[in-house]
Amino acid sequence: MGIEEFGGGQTAQSEVLVVTTNDVPGYQVTEVIGEVFGLTVRSRHLGSQIGAGLKSMLGGELKGLTKTLVETRNQAMERLVTQAKARGANAVLMMRFDVTEAADVGTEVCAYGTAAVISKS
Repeated sequence: MGIEEFGGGQTAQSEVLVVTTNDVPGYQVTEVIGEVFGLTVRSRHLGSQIGAGLKSMLGGELKGLTKTLVETRNQAMERLVTQAKARGANAVLMMRFDVTEAADVGTEVCAYGTAAVISKS
């Protein structure tokens, strides 16, 4: 597996800029639209759980679980961007991820932030 399989984030062609900061240098916030989020819940695959259990006894990275988490976070980000765009935003400020267990059957990943309209200063 190459490093590109373990990365995330936006593509250069995205119509909505997503940042973890309160503002964007060189831009001004012209409108705050409000909170937006993207949510996904993934169940655990039995085979990967068994493999992860064995690997955890020996030590080392659980690459299958890492890849699954990256894919899950990316899906949550895509949903966040879709919601922001549908509400007329061209940016999401203060983006964060929240990860929790979902009723012992899977993992819930939520990407959230503040949808806004920004323009060059």
